[in-house]
Formats: sequence, C-alpha cells, structure tokens
Amino acid sequence: MSPRKLFRTLALAEAVTWTLLLIGMFAKYVLDFEALTPIFGGLHGFVFLAYGVVTLFVWANQKWPARTGILGLATTVIPWATIPFERSVDRRGMLAGGWRMAPGGEEPANGVDRIAALVLRRPIVAGIVALIAVAVVFSVLLRLGPPVQLG
Repeated sequence: MSPRKLFRTLALAEAVTWTLLLIGMFAKYVLDFEALTPIFGGLHGFVFLAYGVVTLFVWANQKWPARTGILGLATTVIPWATIPFERSVDRRGMLAGGWRMAPGGEEPANGVDRIAALVLRRPIVAGIVALIAVAVVFSVLLRLGPPVQLG
C-alpha cells in the first residue's frame, strides 16, 4: 500500500467515525438514547489514534515541512477536516511516490528513517505492533474515563 493510499484511507475513516460520533452525541443529548455514544466514541477514538500514527509516518516518509505535518495532526480534532487536508496535500503532490525507506530504497539518515525502514522491512509485524500500541493507548484512555463534563 502506497503512502497516498494509506493516508487517504485513514483520512476517510477519521471523517466517517467523526460522523458516527456526532450521531451518537445527537442520540445521547437530543433523543436521550445513550447506547450509541460509547460504541461510536470508542470507534472514533481508535481511528483518531491510528490516523495520528499514520500521519506521523507519512509526514516523515514524504518529508513534509513541520507546518504541514502539524496541520495534518490538527485536522483530527475538527470534524471532517482530514478530507480537505488529504486532498490538499495530494493535489500539491505531497503524497506522491512510494516508501523511501522500503527495501532497496534510501539509506536511513536518522532515527525516524531507521524506524521507517524497520517498519517497511516487516510490515505485517510492524502493523501488528502499531495496532497493539494504539490499542494500549486506547485502553489506557478508556480506563481514565470520559472527558470531564463542563458545567
């Protein structure tokens, strides 16, 4: 899977789960039906974290300027903002090409590149490790409980 395809997939998933979360919140606060909120909120939280990891990975691979990478991460907190961001970086050619650190590609120049090279040499193992890491962070956040309600 290319950087473009991976990033586009997660950007869309983030937007879809935002929609589900907002539906759950509508059901909870307007219809007094709370059953959807934990499910949709949990799903969105998991995809939120996965999108963040993928954004960091693609940022490093594509050598985005810091401003672009930070903006990419910031889009996770604004409903549906991942889609226009993804389209913008794609239109500017910032998702073009393959994985720089893939076998036969560039030699790692720094720690981030070495991690990328390791991930790309063993994508299934790296995917499982990333999935477990996101699940652990997600579980810790669930254990801490929902955000404090104001008022």
